[in-house]
Amino acid sequence: MQKCNSQLPLLIVTAAIIGVGIAPAQQTNRPWMDSHLSPGDRSELVLKQLTLDEKLALVHGNGMSGESQWRMPLTPLTNGGAGYTQGVERLGIPPLIISDAGYGVRASGANGRYSTAMPSNLGAASSWDPESACQFGEVIGGELRAQGFDVTLGGGVNLTREPRNGRTFEYAGEDPLLAGTLVGNMMKCEQGQHVIGDIKHYAVNDQETGRFVVNSVISKRAMQESDLLAFHIAISIANPGAVMCSYNRINGDFGCENSYTLQDVLKKDWGFKGFVISDWGGTHSTEKASSAGLDQEQPMADYFGLKLKEAVDAGRVPLSEIDDHARRVLYAEFLAGIVDDPPHKGVVNVEKGLEVAQRIEEKSIVLLKNNQAVLPIIPSKVHSIAIIGGHADVGMISGGGSAQVDPPGGNAIMPPGKGATHWQDHIWFPTSPLQALRAKLPNTKIDFDPGTDLQSAASLAKTADVAIVFAYQWESEGMDLPNLSLPDNQDALIEQVAAVNPRTIVVLETGTAVTMPWLDKVAGVVEVWYAGSAGHKALANIILGDVNPSGKLAMTFPKREADLPRPSIAPLPPNDEGQGHYAVNSETRVSSYAVHYDEGSEVGYKWYEAQHKQPLFPFGFGLSYTSYAYSGLSVDSSAKTVRFTVKNMGKKTGTEIAEVYATLPKEADESFKRLVGWKRVTLAPGESQDVTVAIDPQELQTFDESKDTWMLTNGEYGILVGPSSESTPLRASLRIH
Repeated sequence: MQKCNSQLPLLIVTAAIIGVGIAPAQQTNRPWMDSHLSPGDRSELVLKQLTLDEKLALVHGNGMSGESQWRMPLTPLTNGGAGYTQGVERLGIPPLIISDAGYGVRASGANGRYSTAMPSNLGAASSWDPESACQFGEVIGGELRAQGFDVTLGGGVNLTREPRNGRTFEYAGEDPLLAGTLVGNMMKCEQGQHVIGDIKHYAVNDQETGRFVVNSVISKRAMQESDLLAFHIAISIANPGAVMCSYNRINGDFGCENSYTLQDVLKKDWGFKGFVISDWGGTHSTEKASSAGLDQEQPMADYFGLKLKEAVDAGRVPLSEIDDHARRVLYAEFLAGIVDDPPHKGVVNVEKGLEVAQRIEEKSIVLLKNNQAVLPIIPSKVHSIAIIGGHADVGMISGGGSAQVDPPGGNAIMPPGKGATHWQDHIWFPTSPLQALRAKLPNTKIDFDPGTDLQSAASLAKTADVAIVFAYQWESEGMDLPNLSLPDNQDALIEQVAAVNPRTIVVLETGTAVTMPWLDKVAGVVEVWYAGSAGHKALANIILGDVNPSGKLAMTFPKREADLPRPSIAPLPPNDEGQGHYAVNSETRVSSYAVHYDEGSEVGYKWYEAQHKQPLFPFGFGLSYTSYAYSGLSVDSSAKTVRFTVKNMGKKTGTEIAEVYATLPKEADESFKRLVGWKRVTLAPGESQDVTVAIDPQELQTFDESKDTWMLTNGEYGILVGPSSESTPLRASLRIH
């Protein structure tokens, strides 16, 4: 969402102010209240009853709480959230009361409420677990309803095409199948709580620099096989009520007035029946946006208020377009169940949220290095531990922007009681790893050093059996990272500690990949991401071996920025403030700022393979406290199924994520493998399990631009199975005739 200072005119709306909590009874004069009818039939029945003003009221917002430039007469009804759209009180149609909820309900602390912070979305994606994604969504959906909201603005599925993107932590990694599957399941279960689900930011919104103007230049084939494929998978699973169009331009047209992505692909090809909602301030026109497929402007009514009515009255916008916009909003309300069961404020189930957050984080933590079995820590062998850096004495960091969740009691590194007051504050949750480890190791000497004085930190580390350095990397919406290095001299801190203690473990609290110049000098590396409301407990369980790590990277960690498709992010051109249309000598111009995605569908691990570049850690990589062996691969070409055996070779029960990749026939002209399936397999020591993975034919297809359709190439496909994209010991062929 946008947080810029723009001058948006105030529009006086004509409809009546209505409240929250409409619960209409079944009435004979309201046939649309028959819950046995389909959402499509019910929305059509309501549409026939609406006046033009009532239809128009459904297709724009009424301001945003807390933003002085985004206020209208009905803004106080936003419930402290992101926006409000009127319902139709006389017909029993409730208003849309909207909240940001990327990995938890935003601004709860500021509103005197509580919400659970799940692990960051990228972290949760590293669990590769659709069931966990569903639980993630269920908690957020339930807490939204308890706070009085009925629309979520979560569901980010943009691919990690640019790892320095400040919103990487809000998304689900670099692979369209993994990201689409997990976000789809998250939003399906969130919407199952009777909250309108949202999938965003549609589409190719893969960096924050110049995000309001940047022109994402990409071929149709590349877009279809990467970013759009992720959205298609997510939407097909979730069946969300809403899709949010993005700020950026796509091959010249803004995301919220792009007829190719909105009309041709989303609504026609994919058959999406819900409504397209603009990102906040992402609407740039009336007639063009309406015709292209935008259904609802947020958070105001600059283009879809009086201007839209004037365009209808003048015949420039056909009434059929207005009907389609309104029908889609109504459809989403019936689909999500908010007409039959509107939200009623209640008490958030705090214990459930914390339990789910901890369980998901335990599956999301990725063990990246573990030399000489430095982990898990065995209390009988480790008598002293030095905890260094990262404010680990008081908390763990979280991601900023519109996804920020307020920690209970306010920022852990600020005076008690001060909450998150700015959308780009660095916020630490009061989830102290130091306290969690002391609670589990009462007989172990555990000391803390803040790490601000390198010599002091090294002195403490030298006296301990094990040193654990907590390193963080903060990121936020509205900015990109300058590079992938750890900030605040933390690389030097790790170097100093590792120089005096060979049993040094680095715990990374990050929103994306980081470079690790010290990697060869430390014994262990644990990636915990932004760990959420119970991250300290989950981490302690991993460190002590009460939970065997099973997470695997949902994105590639490069060795250096020079290995990326774009070694640096181009700055905005002179005189361009990144706000879209800007004036030069009284002449209005459109920004020339563009990013050319010449790598096409070679996103993440596909890029590294096609370019023969060695990453620091490959996509799908993650270690365990046990080891696994793969054997016996067989392929059924007619059924498109893959069978193989996984065996636990170690002494601890563990869960292996077995990954299946495919290479396409030479005729497809593609020089990299694709993820086509996976299976989480839990095994006791010495146990074997036969695994079957079905391959969706969609995952084997390529997009033919000349025919504007997907094609399945005849020939021999390679099937590769193993523990990561870089390690696939089992190989076989699948033939398609």
